[in-house]
Amino acid sequence: MPNLEGMDTTTASPDSTGAGLPAAAGSPATATLAVANCFLVVDDHDKALSFYRDVLGFTVTQDVSMGDYRWLSVATPTQPELEITIQSVGGGPGTSEQDRSAMDTLLAKGLMSPLIFSCEDVDALFEHVRASGAAEVLQEPADQFYGVRDCAFRDPAGNMLRFKTALPDD
Repeated sequence: MPNLEGMDTTTASPDSTGAGLPAAAGSPATATLAVANCFLVVDDHDKALSFYRDVLGFTVTQDVSMGDYRWLSVATPTQPELEITIQSVGGGPGTSEQDRSAMDTLLAKGLMSPLIFSCEDVDALFEHVRASGAAEVLQEPADQFYGVRDCAFRDPAGNMLRFKTALPDD
């Protein structure tokens, strides 16, 4: 279990006036908010597709090309409503060649934001991904002080992916 000492872990409790809650909390306009997409950039869509579809077992929900720009959307079997959109490095309107170059450099260094997945058995997942040879091992499974057992890989483009399983409460 993580050590929460010194952290504010309280949750505001509304009274009849709604005091203590952010202005939008409880609003009908925000009641159905959910994350729909998150994004990864890649330099090779075919390698990414092979990894996310064939190694991790994700379903392809979209594969769209517009000139040199391409994006794929994939979803995990347990969260089909949450799409991971895999897009070209530096793609999108208003992106300069300098921006593309900077993003390509960050991707090559593995410094883009990671995705973190949960799973039931991080050790089995680790062995499966390692055996595929499709991803670089960054960290073998290890128990963390904050209450998870996790491991880390770099996908074929260099994006960091972490996989975690909650540690049992003692």
